[in-house]
Amino acid sequence: MQKEPMLSEDAGPSAGAAEDSALPQDSAGKHAVSVLWSFGKCVGALLPVYLAGYFGFSISLVLLGLLVYMGWKHSRDGKRARLQSAMYFLDNEQDVTTTRVFRSKRELPAWVNFPDVEKVEWMNKILQQAWPFIGQYLEKLLVETIAPSIRAASAHLQTLSFTKVDLGDRPMKVVGVKAYTEHDKRQVILDLYISYAGDVEINVEVKKYFCKAGVKGIQLHGKLRVILEPLIGDVPLVGAITMFFIRRPKLDINWTGLTNLLDIPGLNAMSDTMIMDAIASFLVLPNRLTVPLVANLHVAQLRSPLPRGIVRIHLLEAENLAAKDNYMKGVISGKSDPYAVLRVGTQTFTSHHVDNNLNPQWREMYEVIVHEVPGQELELEVFDKDPDQDDFLGRMKLDLGIVKKAVLLDEWYTLKDAPSGQVHLKLEWLSLLPSAERLNEVLERNKNITIYGKTADPPSAAILTVYLDRAQDLPFKKGNKDPNPMGQISVQDTTKESKTVYGNNNPVWEEAFTFFIQDPRKQDIDIQVKDDDRSLTLGSLSIPLSRLLSSAELSMDQWFQLEKSGPASRIYITAMLRVLWLNEEAILTTPMTPSPGEGDIESEVSSGVTKVTPTTKRPEHTSPDSSFASEGVLRIHLVEAQSLIAKDNLMGGMVKGKSDPYVKIRVGGLAFKSQVIQENLNPIWNELYEVILTQLPGQEVEFDLYDKDIDQDDFLGRVKVSLRDLISSQFTDQWYTLNDVKSGRLHLVLEWVPKVSDPTRLEQILHYNYRQSYLNKMVPSAALLFVYVERAHGLPLKKSGKEPNAGAELSLKNISYRTKVVNRSTSPQWDEAFHILIHTPTEDTLIVKLFHSWGQALGSLVLPVRELLDEKDLVLDRWFSLDGAMPESQILLRAELKLLDSKLAQCSSAEDSGHVIPAGDAAAAANCELRHRSVPVQGGEDASSTGKAQVKLSVAFSSEENRLVIIVHACRNLPSYSKDPPDTYISFILLPDKNRVTKRKTSVKKKSLKPEFNEKFDFDMSHEEAKQKHLEVSVKNSVSFMSREKELLGKLQIDLSQLDLKAGVSQWYDLSHETN
Repeated sequence: MQKEPMLSEDAGPSAGAAEDSALPQDSAGKHAVSVLWSFGKCVGALLPVYLAGYFGFSISLVLLGLLVYMGWKHSRDGKRARLQSAMYFLDNEQDVTTTRVFRSKRELPAWVNFPDVEKVEWMNKILQQAWPFIGQYLEKLLVETIAPSIRAASAHLQTLSFTKVDLGDRPMKVVGVKAYTEHDKRQVILDLYISYAGDVEINVEVKKYFCKAGVKGIQLHGKLRVILEPLIGDVPLVGAITMFFIRRPKLDINWTGLTNLLDIPGLNAMSDTMIMDAIASFLVLPNRLTVPLVANLHVAQLRSPLPRGIVRIHLLEAENLAAKDNYMKGVISGKSDPYAVLRVGTQTFTSHHVDNNLNPQWREMYEVIVHEVPGQELELEVFDKDPDQDDFLGRMKLDLGIVKKAVLLDEWYTLKDAPSGQVHLKLEWLSLLPSAERLNEVLERNKNITIYGKTADPPSAAILTVYLDRAQDLPFKKGNKDPNPMGQISVQDTTKESKTVYGNNNPVWEEAFTFFIQDPRKQDIDIQVKDDDRSLTLGSLSIPLSRLLSSAELSMDQWFQLEKSGPASRIYITAMLRVLWLNEEAILTTPMTPSPGEGDIESEVSSGVTKVTPTTKRPEHTSPDSSFASEGVLRIHLVEAQSLIAKDNLMGGMVKGKSDPYVKIRVGGLAFKSQVIQENLNPIWNELYEVILTQLPGQEVEFDLYDKDIDQDDFLGRVKVSLRDLISSQFTDQWYTLNDVKSGRLHLVLEWVPKVSDPTRLEQILHYNYRQSYLNKMVPSAALLFVYVERAHGLPLKKSGKEPNAGAELSLKNISYRTKVVNRSTSPQWDEAFHILIHTPTEDTLIVKLFHSWGQALGSLVLPVRELLDEKDLVLDRWFSLDGAMPESQILLRAELKLLDSKLAQCSSAEDSGHVIPAGDAAAAANCELRHRSVPVQGGEDASSTGKAQVKLSVAFSSEENRLVIIVHACRNLPSYSKDPPDTYISFILLPDKNRVTKRKTSVKKKSLKPEFNEKFDFDMSHEEAKQKHLEVSVKNSVSFMSREKELLGKLQIDLSQLDLKAGVSQWYDLSHETN
């Protein structure tokens, strides 16, 4: 038993020797290389010192080099530490956050929440899964596309190549998403809070110069705004995607290789700034990246839209600023020499400094362009002017969306990050008017604004946006060489330049420029196209702004011939002028404070201490968006179809059947379905549909025909009509050939109904509408009511005595809409728009009810629509007192009525009055004639007062098809000779007809005194033959030969020679028991 340990001890040395012998043979070589590398680093560190002494250099150069090296080392280590920290945080976000919360030894307050910023872990999982493939795409892009382009651009870089492209394992993360949908119904705005701390590695090598450079690790944090607009009623539902950063993102790059030099202090900040400038040149406001998703989209309008507005900033004064100028090491306290720096996006302004004053008066004015609200902020920082480094005195931020809502803010704001100090600002929101009606008033207002300082610009009366699109056929340079054209646009003393397009005499710039205009009546736009060296002018153009003032909506969008250029040289520009208007009627009565969800994760809004109340009155009128009341009504009359395919085959196809057709209609996200016509290949539907639509590109009206079956309905064809073409033509009445089938066509009457504000047209519109009759019992609408619910004031409290959660409900007959609910407010603001179709404006009534959380009533308003008929332009825009509430309870809304004046109603009016349709309105005249000839319109002479039995017929001759067409529509006031209504049908014949070959009869309508047939019959004959015929019509009761019931219910005869068959006749005829 004791021998085992002895054996093991003896075996120890031999085992160790065996292990030593098993070491790799090259371990000694590796050890030697390691020693040499350490020796080389020591020599490299001491060599500069030796060389400095050898050549007699000053020791200060050595110290300077050592200082630069230490700074580079410190900067690089700091970057690496920040990158590692960010990576750790993103990988362990939940644990780090939880640890910090528990370390604070307290719970978060109950009021802390983030209701409008949502986490999107599903998106991060998609990014993580797709990240390797994104890396593959990036590598392919860099190696196959970008590298060849760089090599071709410079002879010095012909050996450039990307040796390594690796995005790493850590994908970009979307920390949160905030969505805005309440500002414009035709767009969706998303704010994506992006955080990326990645181990990306990209190496570049230029072999010719033995140069290597690269990046190993990047941090990028910022808020990316994504706008989905316009929303359209077709796949892919979104017309384009626009992306940009509202503010510059935070960037940190870890360099490798030769670019390590960029980490030297001084170069570090410079290099990051240059890279951020490059990013900002196409991805930070006002620059945008727009990706169109559908064709025929006005991309220029999306890439360079008009600003949301202009904010006029009056920097008035400050008080109680901190004293920074101390003497004798703080023994004697001095004051400060304050100045302010204001920023809105990339726009920066610096005030003059006031010497030795803690309560400075600046009295300066600035005008800033606001591209996005909410989102863009006013950032103000106050500094003390010093000879060396200026001292910080405080800052404040304000979301400009608050200024837009208030229109005018005149307040004191407390400075943050400072022991004391407030700043006094007056902020005005200037709306952009596409009309020159108020220009003189604006110019008079601007004369009363006092300007301080010799270099201060006077207030602007308008802004001008010039979109430089392209040029064509520019002249060549000497030697017949292609020019490198760039554009210079000047307005008075301001000149802006476009990018340069190299080697092209048909350049495409697609750039927008904005100018402030003091007086558009006296200023011009000067455009020069030059070669890139600025010495050779390729063409010029001058446009007086007074020409824009006389243009529609103050806009021009066209080609212009260039002067001092080639004979065919021209340039395409879009110029838009907008008058700056301060809407004093919309100014709020109380200072605005940010509502929940108004801010975002990165910004903090300082409401400050209010010392000046902006105004004492509430706005007298609403201020809806410019797109309010822009919707229109599409009227769809589904008439009939012909030559449809027979799908119902019997006995395995041996016996040919017919079809039971119906139509599905899709437009603007809505769908309608017609009735099914049994066993008919030439069905007549005569149905009407109305749709309220917004004019968006890419929309279509789709008609799908199907055969109704017990199991699966068979497809009979499809028709698509472009809404854009329909709006352009206003009215169309035609046959459409069915697509994707062998035969068949569909008869449609489509109208984009004109909207008018003339109340004298209402009677004729109602008269025409009441004469119409459709099988789906639809009555055409007479008007479209637009309602904008802005706000309420002085609402009663809840039963518990607390402020209500107020919402408004609008109802008219069986239609109702609800606003959003505004939490805890007796003066809620909704800013929501609605539209309702009106059939009888003289009788219909709009009812608005206010509720607390849709329970407790807070008041109501009853508004008869007929009151709008007595108002100018059929508009009511004011405060209304609420019934069932407190005496001071009111609601501010705008009700606007637009009458739907159909072309057919206008034709009917002209015919009833005996007037000839003016030759100038050729389209309307053609529509009327076409309508009479080919559309079986219900209605006609009103004989209901006589109580006589009547039948409605349409008789017309088609010259194109050389046939007589007779349509049997309906009967009314038929007699009944028994307890039950008769089983009615109609038979008729064209006399003389010895062989009775023209005898026809309709289907039987069971138990009806007002049967509707809508059946069409065709007879092949010439126009002369038709004029010699008499149409004999008999209305009968289908009875058995044994029955004693009376068979004949009425009869009539029509002499066709007395009718205008080519124009067509459609009317009611009296029936009698004798032949007429």
